[in-house]
Amino acid sequence: MVPRLDNSSLDTAFGPEYYETVYRHYERQNPAYKHAFYRDFILQRLGNAPARILDVGCAFGGFVSSMPESWDRFGIDVSSFAIQQGKQEHPAVQLAAATLDTNPFQGPFDVVTSFDVIEHIQDLENVAAHIRSLLNPGGWFFFVVPTYDGPLGPVVHLLDRDPTHIHKTDRRFWLTWAARHFEMQQWIGAFRMLLPSGPYIHWPSRALRSVAPAILVAVRNRKERE
Repeated sequence: MVPRLDNSSLDTAFGPEYYETVYRHYERQNPAYKHAFYRDFILQRLGNAPARILDVGCAFGGFVSSMPESWDRFGIDVSSFAIQQGKQEHPAVQLAAATLDTNPFQGPFDVVTSFDVIEHIQDLENVAAHIRSLLNPGGWFFFVVPTYDGPLGPVVHLLDRDPTHIHKTDRRFWLTWAARHFEMQQWIGAFRMLLPSGPYIHWPSRALRSVAPAILVAVRNRKERE
């Protein structure tokens, strides 16, 4: 079992070296059109009325800054390195170096997002409890995780060089976890690949969701706030 890291250890694990080695192509792997897809996916379900959003694991804040300016936009990440840069690049977004346990931003939120993040977090029951407490009744939680099952599973394992990934598991695991804590709405697959010296491919697919190397899951909070 991967040992639990304290906040200072997490900050070090996701410091400059992480973005210089493990995630050295971060900008190429997170192009504007990918952020736009996530944004539009959310807006199709919530509409354009002003809302409050918290992006968990926001890194440099690129995605959450792409949401409408009429929204109240917040982001947290364990990496103070990423947050410091994000604050300079996106001053209109409120960002903080924090975990869900130390999150300084009070709910309720209409939307919580977490893209390629919760597979890094050991205690998923704690994640679910925090998300539920942060969301409005009926609020939305959108998350993306890699999957290691199906015909492309061996390829995902081979290409995954990130030592901070804790949950290297199948889509059934994530869908079961989501349905246990939230009200399932939709899930789709995502095929993604960074071509050598070329563009980043991000192709969402509902039809091929059972074999895609990643899934995007949309759920809603089904419990009244305590």
